[in-house]
Amino acid sequence: MTDLLLTVDQAAERLGTTARFPRRLIAERRIAFVKVGSHVRIKESALAAYIEGHTVQPVRRRSRLGRAA
Repeated sequence: MTDLLLTVDQAAERLGTTARFPRRLIAERRIAFVKVGSHVRIKESALAAYIEGHTVQPVRRRSRLGRAA
């Protein structure tokens, strides 16, 4: 299976942000990246892993009905 290498702009588009955000992630070493000569690329799987790792699940609240105040 081939893992696509995304440019910073492509990664930003998939995240719905400006290019500054993935550049900051790279600079802070918060996402895995590949250096191809002087170019920086982000593997599609690394971007998916970042998104999965930072996804917050909703909290299920119990109903207050039937409880004494």
